[in-house]
Amino acid sequence: MLQLTYDFHIHTCLSPCADDDMTPTNIVMMAALKGLDVIAITDHNTCKNCKASIEIGKKNDILVLPGMELTTSEEVHVICLFADLEDAMRFDTYVYERLIKVKNKENIFGNQIVVDEDEKEIDREEYLLINATTIGFSEVYEVVKAYHGVMIPAHIDKNSNSVISNLGFLPPDSRFSCVELSKLENKECLLDSNPYLSQCRVISDSDAHSLGQINEPIHVLLAKRKSASEVLNALKGLEP
Repeated sequence: MLQLTYDFHIHTCLSPCADDDMTPTNIVMMAALKGLDVIAITDHNTCKNCKASIEIGKKNDILVLPGMELTTSEEVHVICLFADLEDAMRFDTYVYERLIKVKNKENIFGNQIVVDEDEKEIDREEYLLINATTIGFSEVYEVVKAYHGVMIPAHIDKNSNSVISNLGFLPPDSRFSCVELSKLENKECLLDSNPYLSQCRVISDSDAHSLGQINEPIHVLLAKRKSASEVLNALKGLEP
């Protein structure tokens, strides 16, 4: 088994709330500088900067997973990760069709920039990506599974945009097997009040919106190999 240092929650310049210098190249180079093995690109309701990030990662020995931070109809944030870029982009299309369309105002919310591997701007998303979608939290598990991905409720220890804060409880029919905390020291308190979480793998990510926020190599995931499929298997709690 390999010990892989990770950060599975990083926003690029495509998220309006992220810095414009959060380009795929800058993110990958910062991850390499910090000594991370695997990262995930998780912009709000889109995967469109994943391709460039993956290709740059290959050149710098950083495994980059394509992903998204989905906003449900209840405004719960859910990390959705994929092993295959094609699956991620099909999921991107599914989500975009269900995004509540409001034109982005760059002077208020920020830029939403799609770039290529050479740092060249190739598009700007016109609709505000931090809006909710019409996808309910109870639907997410099956939808993500259909695209061969893994669902991870995001920062469940925060008091906004988390499943516990927004719904007030963990739905009794939950089937996710991994959850994200912003701070691992909150784990025991949450486990005491939510027994379901004792069955889940618990990870902690940066939710980085600027380069300096990307995790140091302090959190470790055990996986059979340094590959996207094996990392997803580890997050699902599957035996190698």
